[in-house]
Amino acid sequence: MVNYDTALSGWHKVLIKVNFITVETWETGATTDPIVVEAIIKRLKNLPVEIYVVESDATMTNADKAFEVTGMKEMCERNGVKCLNLRHVKDRIKIDIPHGEALKSITVPRIVIESAIISAAKLKTHASTAVTLGMKNMFGLLPDKLKGKYHMRGISTVIVDINTVLKPTLTVIDGFVAMEGRGPVGGKPVKMDLIIAGSDPVATDSTACRIMGFDPHEVSHVRKAYERGLGNIDDIQVLGERIEDVTRRFARS
Repeated sequence: MVNYDTALSGWHKVLIKVNFITVETWETGATTDPIVVEAIIKRLKNLPVEIYVVESDATMTNADKAFEVTGMKEMCERNGVKCLNLRHVKDRIKIDIPHGEALKSITVPRIVIESAIISAAKLKTHASTAVTLGMKNMFGLLPDKLKGKYHMRGISTVIVDINTVLKPTLTVIDGFVAMEGRGPVGGKPVKMDLIIAGSDPVATDSTACRIMGFDPHEVSHVRKAYERGLGNIDDIQVLGERIEDVTRRFARS
């Protein structure tokens, strides 16, 4: 069970990073379900923290439009929480990445480094990275609109570089309706009725990989993150459902 109180102790701001690569709604399996984010918000209301739900524009994404079309904006307003498009935040700071392989530094809104980050990701396949889960979702914290330039540097290595300096405090993977096949946008929705959550981003993503029928050792960014010491890939304590009881071999991209 995720202990929010312990994980978020000492933080005054929390960013819930959703996955809005498109303006499709949750039942397509492409975007984070507002009901998952609302559950996180209600849990955080017991803590003395400011809460923001965040995403940034990307090549295929207008985050402001996605907040509205997906119902996330209405849910946030109903709960007194602000939706924030990180691309429009002008106060930014450069972060050096020690021993970065693809990136030596990144520039992000200052609020990102001042906040605990909950990666509210999706359970999806991905054409470039095999899966898109908690660590891949952190890529969207970069405020650049044209994120394709990062893919040219080796997206799996870029993901690990980012997670080295922007490690999620908690990862919550929305698998109520997941996506298989031509993810992260054009795949087929898969009803899983599942939430995967943890404080170790590598272990959480590795568990999700196994549920999807992937060996996490063969998913480049998950393996690299483990090799860089960002978390566990094996010997993971799993509470709740047994992995073998909820596993479904997802069609690949």
